[in-house]
Amino acid sequence: MSDLFWLTDAQIERLKPFFPLSHGVPRVDDRRVLSGIIFINRNGLRWRDAPAAYGPPKTLYNRWVRWSRMGVFARMLTELSAEGRETGTLMIDATHLKAHRTASSLRAQKGGVPALSDAQRAG
Repeated sequence: MSDLFWLTDAQIERLKPFFPLSHGVPRVDDRRVLSGIIFINRNGLRWRDAPAAYGPPKTLYNRWVRWSRMGVFARMLTELSAEGRETGTLMIDATHLKAHRTASSLRAQKGGVPALSDAQRAG
């Protein structure tokens, strides 16, 4: 069984009204690209770390940027969250923090030896 995320047919049908019309060249598979975007965002990955099953990372990134600028994802979230619920407050948290491996030892000198405090230096 794969750990990849895939939107179902029913989910894609529900999202289709939010898709912008394609002009000229048809878009690549919406299901594949949107599933990849959701997978990347859900797991906090870099675009270049997207599994190959979702297609080229540049395609995922370009779709995310274009549709974000057009407000497509904002409309999707607003409309889908409003169905049958009170919309007075809507909070979505996508916080992702990273700490450098040396962040826990900021006061220590190189080599792991603790730094002397001012009182210890003066004494």
